[in-house]
Amino acid sequence: MTRHPARHPTAPRLQHLAALAALLFVAMPLTATAQDKKQITEPELKYQAGASPLANEPMYQATNPKAPPMTQAEFDVARKIYFERCAGCHGVLRKGATGKPLTPDLTIGKGTDYLKVFIAYGSPAGMPNWQTSGEMTEKEVDIMARYIQHDAPLPPEFGMEDMKKTWKVTVAPDQRPKKKMNNYNIANVFSTTLRDSGEVALIDGDTKKIINIVKTGYAVHISRVSASGRYIFVIGRDAKINMIDMWMEKPDSVAEIRVGLEARSVDTSKYKGKEGDFTDKLAIAGSYWPPQYTIMKGDTLEPLKIVGTRGMTVDKQEFHPEPRVASIVASHYKPEFVVNVKETGQTLMVDYSNLDALKVTTIGTARFLHDGGWDSTKRYFMVAANQSNKIAAIDAKEGKLQALIDVGKIPHPGRGANFVHPTYGPVWATGHLGDETISLIGTDPVKHKQYAFKQVAQIKGQGGGNLFLKTHPKSQHLYIDTPLNPDAKVSQSVAVYDIRNLDKGFTVLPIAEWAGLKDDGAKRVVQPEYNRAGDEVWFSVWSAKNKESALVVVDDKTLKLKAVIKDPKLITPTGHFNVYNTQHDVY
Repeated sequence: MTRHPARHPTAPRLQHLAALAALLFVAMPLTATAQDKKQITEPELKYQAGASPLANEPMYQATNPKAPPMTQAEFDVARKIYFERCAGCHGVLRKGATGKPLTPDLTIGKGTDYLKVFIAYGSPAGMPNWQTSGEMTEKEVDIMARYIQHDAPLPPEFGMEDMKKTWKVTVAPDQRPKKKMNNYNIANVFSTTLRDSGEVALIDGDTKKIINIVKTGYAVHISRVSASGRYIFVIGRDAKINMIDMWMEKPDSVAEIRVGLEARSVDTSKYKGKEGDFTDKLAIAGSYWPPQYTIMKGDTLEPLKIVGTRGMTVDKQEFHPEPRVASIVASHYKPEFVVNVKETGQTLMVDYSNLDALKVTTIGTARFLHDGGWDSTKRYFMVAANQSNKIAAIDAKEGKLQALIDVGKIPHPGRGANFVHPTYGPVWATGHLGDETISLIGTDPVKHKQYAFKQVAQIKGQGGGNLFLKTHPKSQHLYIDTPLNPDAKVSQSVAVYDIRNLDKGFTVLPIAEWAGLKDDGAKRVVQPEYNRAGDEVWFSVWSAKNKESALVVVDDKTLKLKAVIKDPKLITPTGHFNVYNTQHDVY
């Protein structure tokens, strides 16, 4: 839900109700949660407002006789608006996620007039001012006020039969190359998400040329690489997975499947040890809807096992009907997947050595788990519990929670950044959506025990709205993006620190300016990613679908512009992943 400065005059009748709104927000809150006390920043709202693919899915609709009447056309409009702008905060079933519950037992008693004011003017607790910002018309506000008094429409489930209808193997394993059939330096290929065109661009990191544009699901969230480095797995927000074979003469998709209606995470098995060699044998994907994860064959994406995640929250021990699967990583210590469940705050250690007798260890961490990455030893998984303002450190070797660490507001590490601090030894870093700080957490319990799994320092960046930060074992720099900051100068640049002397502050690189784009697009700079050698850093300069975008390559030694990659096919580039660094968890 994005908040913008007011652009249009409000309707006179709603202006008259503004004073009433201020009183109502104090006297009649929709719910009382810890989040209500927090001021929600514009970067947070931008992040939560991603459109859900569920907007266009058929759903079961019940009629609530106590709710105000709606036509079918009005209900269809409201449902589309809700899933495009509201579901990320309030949940698919409107039972609350990072935002408040909006179920009829709470909303009918407030009445349509109150709800219209609430939607139009927003609240200090984080509800955007949808009408006064110009994002909704008065008519749309009225429709939404009535819609949230009706029972939430129920999206369909998505089980094995549904998945198999979408499963396609376009090139069978025995028909694929027996050796690499191209001259590309695969280890230095980048998989770049072309968000709004539903594609990924495979780009040769050596020549800076596009190898192929692969059609995928909508808004690919991540690319992950098989343990062998041969296959790239990408997953779209619409839960479509594509498996790309990098050995082909022209690398392309060889298998695909949908594992639900909305999803974010995918990974593959990496363990090789006494329990067996599972490298490249299995893949796993986690869904937002339905709330579940799916284990598949690693060479074809054939679905083998579906496991639901509905269950009890870690704090209040209350049942949650739609706990979304956030990040998933493959353990290097055991034949396990580390599955992080957002709304319940549970980390699941899924033992995949025997799918017929699946063993799952449940570790209670903190609610609203999101993304994270390994420490430098790849033993401890550091995952952000974003609305709890904590980082959970999971010991993958011992299968336990090592620590919960308080950090800044709304941590969003991506995979985080590992480096050696001159005082604290090995640290892992995260930035934040909600403030300008970067938190450093000690990760060495052997030689630096006094600093281990504590926030040992905070440094200040350009501002809130950070999504990703990155460094490399061969680099002396730490790069921080701020694509969701409301200030264009901040969102179009990056801050760079010398990790040997963090106290001297940061250098600003004008990445969007270097891109030399001709139009007036947003030019948000997002996701620093190193090349294989660790001497270049790539950035996406992300504008709208109908605007020019680009990739900018920086020389890490000199912090000077090295290359700009432009092509009409580079539509809304966002995340990008270097094959070698992703394969080996180098960050």
